Amino acid sequence: MVVMGAVLMPFGVRGWIKVRPFTQATDGLLEYSRWWLRSPRQSDWRTISCTDGRAHGDTLVAQLEGIDTREAALALQGSEIAVPRSALPEAADDEIYWADLLHLQVVNRDGTVVGRVREVVDFGAQPLLRVVMAENGGEHFIPFVPAHVVEVDFVTGRISVDWKTDFA
Repeated sequence: MVVMGAVLMPFGVRGWIKVRPFTQATDGLLEYSRWWLRSPRQSDWRTISCTDGRAHGDTLVAQLEGIDTREAALALQGSEIAVPRSALPEAADDEIYWADLLHLQVVNRDGTVVGRVREVVDFGAQPLLRVVMAENGGEHFIPFVPAHVVEVDFVTGRISVDWKTDFA
């Protein structure tokens, strides 16, 4: 499964949900009619149909099959939304799925292990790698831009960066 979004909260009183998409286009998740949801309190995925939806600013609002009350939508709050990897188109040579960066080791030019990628977030200017530091569990947000990311090597499971470990 590739996590493509998260349920933020109910939207209205008829069971709609507000979703934070992890896709490049805000409405990209709506290309998939079947979603897999996993509650923060569970380890198993369950499949559900998305019957309607639209972009709402930088979020989505969506109606899911069988979810028709605010209370039912509230029970989904915090759930991850995923689709099977096989449902995604093949990435072009110059493209990377953010999900493929998760858990990769981050190493700087000095060969020092900075940590591992926990998450890729986008606050508007550029995507940021949220890296949990190897030595103390702290975090760095490293811009995922050529000025800082030297190489992504999926064979070795490493991202080489131009980043000092003491740079906060």
